[in-house]
Amino acid sequence: MSTNKLSHIPKTIVLVGLMGAGKTCIGKRLARRLGLPFVDADDEIEKAANCSIDDIFELYGEAAFRDGERRVIARLLNGPVHVLATGGGAFVNDATRAQVKETAISIWIRADIELLLSRTGRRNNRPLLKNTDPRKKLETLIAERYPAYEQADIVIESGNEFPDVTVDQTLDTLQDLLLSLNHSIAGVPR
Repeated sequence: MSTNKLSHIPKTIVLVGLMGAGKTCIGKRLARRLGLPFVDADDEIEKAANCSIDDIFELYGEAAFRDGERRVIARLLNGPVHVLATGGGAFVNDATRAQVKETAISIWIRADIELLLSRTGRRNNRPLLKNTDPRKKLETLIAERYPAYEQADIVIESGNEFPDVTVDQTLDTLQDLLLSLNHSIAGVPR
């Protein structure tokens, strides 16, 4: 297990990626290891709307959900430093992505399609996968969203390993990024 040498995290850490990639699972563990609060954007959206995400999609449509998602994430990014797991489409929004780039550290949790299918198939609470072929929908989302996800500060592969292995890798990569930022700010080459 990686030793946490990160004593101070200067910005909120935002986890992005497709549904089923492990953002919430990894985010909770990462927050605990860093001694930071964990926030799930979907939970905050449900609290703000006073209904489930499924109901928001059904009653108001995806566009209304995305607008609410953008506003909730903007509010969360203006708060204290924490680890934030976002919904799969959040980082695709230009305004959200720009705010994340300005105020946070973004980490793309990337998983292959077979793992995404396996994980999303365990629960029936994914509005975008209802009444459609899950594989085809995920393939479409990969084509649409990966160009935005590729703009994240860090990319971490999520696999079938125990989640703490992914958290260790994330901590190591995050530490390297923060060291390089400190060195580049101080003008000291690495």
